Amino acid sequence: MGEAVTIWLLSGIGVYASAFMFAKARRDERGLLAEPSVVQTPAARTIAGLPNSAFGLAYYPLVSLGALAGLWINAARVATLAGATLAALFSVYLAYSLLFVTRRACPFCWTGHLANWIIWAACLHMLLFCPNN
Repeated sequence: MGEAVTIWLLSGIGVYASAFMFAKARRDERGLLAEPSVVQTPAARTIAGLPNSAFGLAYYPLVSLGALAGLWINAARVATLAGATLAALFSVYLAYSLLFVTRRACPFCWTGHLANWIIWAACLHMLLFCPNN
């Protein structure tokens, strides 16, 4: 149960970070940003030209539901871990880009990456060590 609570709390943080960055990406699209930002880089729109934050807005609610279902259904734990693994790997790629390619500070990006990595660990722990109810 503790893993699910951790996932829910981190998902709330992730939704906030994603919403902030999505709003910033929208402001950039309208030419309203006064300062340079990571949302203006190619790495900010890695899949199909959509802002990465849009995927966060979908991912965090889904992983929260998966954690809830995983309290009773083992297959939900497996599916949630699979999604969390993809998100964690995507965060590794984006973190590398922040550090070595764009070289820009982005506290909201790092917040999302850290949330993704901890969510992945919580999903793995939930699958391996929590008894089926």
